[in-house]
Amino acid sequence: MYTQAMSVGPQDAAAAENTELMATFDARIDAGEFIEAKDWMPEHYRKTLVRQISQHAHSEIVGMLPEGNWITRAPTLKRKAILLAKVQDEAGHGLYLYSAAETLGTSRDQMLAALHSGKAKYSSIFNYPTTSWADVGVIGWLVDGAAIMNQVPLCRCSYAPYARAMVRVCREESFHQRQGYESLLTLMREGTAAQKAMVQDAVDRWWWPSLMMFGPPDDASPNSEQSIRWGIKRITNDQLRQKFVDATVPQAEILGVTLPDPLLKWNAGRESYDFGPIDWNEFWRVVNGEGPLNRERLGTRVKAWNDGAWVRDAALAHARKQAAKKEAAKKEAA
Repeated sequence: MYTQAMSVGPQDAAAAENTELMATFDARIDAGEFIEAKDWMPEHYRKTLVRQISQHAHSEIVGMLPEGNWITRAPTLKRKAILLAKVQDEAGHGLYLYSAAETLGTSRDQMLAALHSGKAKYSSIFNYPTTSWADVGVIGWLVDGAAIMNQVPLCRCSYAPYARAMVRVCREESFHQRQGYESLLTLMREGTAAQKAMVQDAVDRWWWPSLMMFGPPDDASPNSEQSIRWGIKRITNDQLRQKFVDATVPQAEILGVTLPDPLLKWNAGRESYDFGPIDWNEFWRVVNGEGPLNRERLGTRVKAWNDGAWVRDAALAHARKQAAKKEAAKKEAA
């Protein structure tokens, strides 16, 4: 028996160690514990987190573009200031999320290179145009509303750096949603007939893409089951989508807009709203780069990265200079 134990090769020993580490990791997940950056984690867990968090960060950064398009055209100084603050918040969200993803061993440069090459994805909804001022309000109400519904459970994500980042993100997104709704309420209660029609047109165009934001249906989402098992996600795509519909329909009634779904109706048996089929062909077409503005959105981000190269180079040069000064001072003191 002792001879057999002594003859165990390094690969067998490593496999046994990994099995023990995996068992400990699973037990921590089952107990609802948070996993920190320096804790052991399976490689697939790490890769899943990098993919999800970086995609989330990319969405925040690309998501600045549809609304940024209206900063110079906002109807009043108040609305301009609000929109400026919101776009700034989105940039901050991207910063928090890139920083969280970097704790997993992937650099920001790597993540951005994946985005710029088209390898990494971002939320498909940001490939649609904002053709009127009402679109800005509807993005706040529907798009940020869908984002909150999706992101609040992430505050309990098993990976602690991501969960901590999401607490502040969700607080700010909640404010964005209320601001968008207030903007639409003003247009619908005090606006002209043309302005009310503008709001209805924006709702018609953004409703279905907002439902697509939760991702493909559960039976076509291969990563969801494992993500839920690991505590990365807490609720499935379809469950979140249903919660969003149930919360949004009463808000639409208060606004006085009609949601563009003739099959939308209350189901007393389920105590939820039934809604019509989603055009998943359109969803996958946009995800795969064939949306109305995919090329323009990505091109804008690549141009901004290239145009900002001199800033990054200057910052790195300054950091090197400061480090050299500190090193010289240390030698002189010694």
